[in-house]
Amino acid sequence: MRATLRQAARATLHLVVAAAMAFGSYIFITVLLITAILTVTVVGAFMLPETVLLIRRIAGAKRQMAGAWTGRKIPEAYQPLTGTVRERVRTAVLDPSTLTDVRWMIAYYAYGALPVLMLPLWPLGLVVDGVWCGLLRRQALVLPLISRLADLDAHWSTVLLKPSPKAQLAVRVEELVQTRAGAIAAHGAELRRIERDLHDGTQARLVSLSMRIGLAKRAYDRDPAAARRMLDEAQTLAEEALTDLRHVVRAIHPPILTDRGLVGAVRALAASSALAVTVTVDGLTDGHDGPRAPAAVEAAAYFVIAESLTNAAKYSGADRAEVRLARTRTGLRVQVRDEGRGGAEEAGGSGLLGMRRRVAALDGDVTVTSPIGGPTVIEVELPCVW
Repeated sequence: MRATLRQAARATLHLVVAAAMAFGSYIFITVLLITAILTVTVVGAFMLPETVLLIRRIAGAKRQMAGAWTGRKIPEAYQPLTGTVRERVRTAVLDPSTLTDVRWMIAYYAYGALPVLMLPLWPLGLVVDGVWCGLLRRQALVLPLISRLADLDAHWSTVLLKPSPKAQLAVRVEELVQTRAGAIAAHGAELRRIERDLHDGTQARLVSLSMRIGLAKRAYDRDPAAARRMLDEAQTLAEEALTDLRHVVRAIHPPILTDRGLVGAVRALAASSALAVTVTVDGLTDGHDGPRAPAAVEAAAYFVIAESLTNAAKYSGADRAEVRLARTRTGLRVQVRDEGRGGAEEAGGSGLLGMRRRVAALDGDVTVTSPIGGPTVIEVELPCVW
């Protein structure tokens, strides 16, 4: 009986909040009518986007409420209302989610009265279920109906507020446009960095190398010792140019990924880090024995780990870090954790923005948790087919 009372009390709270929201929706009819009249007369067309934003907030609150009751989050698929007044009005009218929200609000004027049915159930349930459960030791009959009403309210809200496939497609297209722009920007920045490294480093050393060899050829007959010294300098310059080229190649695609696979490359990265790094692997193997993710996914994971460990060594103040690699059913999961001071921000020049762009180009997701005082945890999900 106590469990039944607790569940009925929880359902009652849900229905009371639903009743308050329904009452607010009834009052909101006046705003809808004023907006409709002014929009038709074109005089108050600017009110339409603001009214749609209000409807979105009300519908969003109902989504959260229904999701809290059912335990299943209801997604949103809204197009942003930005730009000029004309663009905002056009987006508000053409957004498929606007029709979804308005349809729900109209239906809510009807099923929003469900909480009223709860009122006679409490006194009836306390009497009937008190005798039925307390004396006869049977299961409650009346009070569970309150939970049924809450279930019905949440179910109808979920069905009506779930975004249409067209709305989800529109949001997905917008996300792809943004990630494509980020990928292009990241690619352009990477090309400029490679060009700068080649121009300022390798090219300058090769020019100096060519000059040293030319001077050594001229001095070879009259001053062999000076020519030998110049050739030694030319050899040093050639070795430095090769080192610069290796750095450039590693920045494009680390050869160690091809030779040893992601696990081996990460272990080597951990061994060379300034921190004491622990590497944990789940579902992956060293070398070429087991399944491997596509090369682009491995490269993105490697650069995320390298950037994260570099940031941790520079800014966190920690002396230890942990790297986790896990194969999932739909892709690859990477987690880098340090027990440093925390407070990492994308605007702080820590490389998080470039990391996010690189992952977004592969349709992945980055989650950064870094409260003041630590720890800092960077989690990356990279989708792929194994």
